[in-house]
Amino acid sequence: MTAHTTFKVGGNARLMIFPSSKAQIAEIVKLCRAEGVRLLTIGNGSNLLVSDNGIDAAVICLSNDFSEVRLIGEDVIFAESGASLIKLCRFALEHSLSGLEFAYGIPGSCGGGAFMNAGAYGGEMKDVLFKCEHIDANGNEGALEGEALKLTYRHSAYYDNGCIITGLYLKLQKGNPDEIKAKMDDLLSRRKDKQPLEYPSAGSTFKRPEGYFAGALIEECGLKGKSVGGAQVSEKHAGFVINKGGATCGDILELCRLCSETVMKEKGVKLEMEIRVTE
Repeated sequence: MTAHTTFKVGGNARLMIFPSSKAQIAEIVKLCRAEGVRLLTIGNGSNLLVSDNGIDAAVICLSNDFSEVRLIGEDVIFAESGASLIKLCRFALEHSLSGLEFAYGIPGSCGGGAFMNAGAYGGEMKDVLFKCEHIDANGNEGALEGEALKLTYRHSAYYDNGCIITGLYLKLQKGNPDEIKAKMDDLLSRRKDKQPLEYPSAGSTFKRPEGYFAGALIEECGLKGKSVGGAQVSEKHAGFVINKGGATCGDILELCRLCSETVMKEKGVKLEMEIRVTE
């Protein structure tokens, strides 16, 4: 799984599948259910930490073969879940549509962005996302929209319902393309300046505790630059645990545990990992 996660960590999957249609996903779900095989769906693997022992499951990877983006009407975009958020943002810019600038530079897929209600710089997917199509645990097509999506901080209904997101509908606003591009460029520049993009990671490692910033708490506890094996609290931004070279899943989890325990002991604040850990 090192080739399919941005952390560049993880053992082998039992089986890797790259579907190109909703019909194929539905058949895979039905077959795995009939055979009692656990199923895991990933996009770009940008928020995923895989065990060193691998994944005892069939892994559906929704990527380039499931990445259509198209315009519906004047201000609504449909995107298949395997499309990258960067591709989606560029498509919006090409059609002078504003509202997705915050997502430019987030290294995930559209499906992953909806799944976790991805956000940055004051924006979240819930600001523009109004409907998701999916395949349910029985292999049937369905959809959720509006409040049924349960979009809250880094969470959606899809965390709990066992469905596979296949498509997103996003409502945007007409805007000035020069202004949209300027904002996208500014936010991307700020990411490059402040975040350790030169190293493999899963982005922000911990959720933002209410009233605090995880990175600031970790830095105040003297853990900036702290290493366990090949894992390191970034010297550029303490909110990121990076793979500085040869890190294992065990290294990363041990360093995250150290950060959590230290912050709780010294600051009395509980840190919750934003990264999904699977095996």
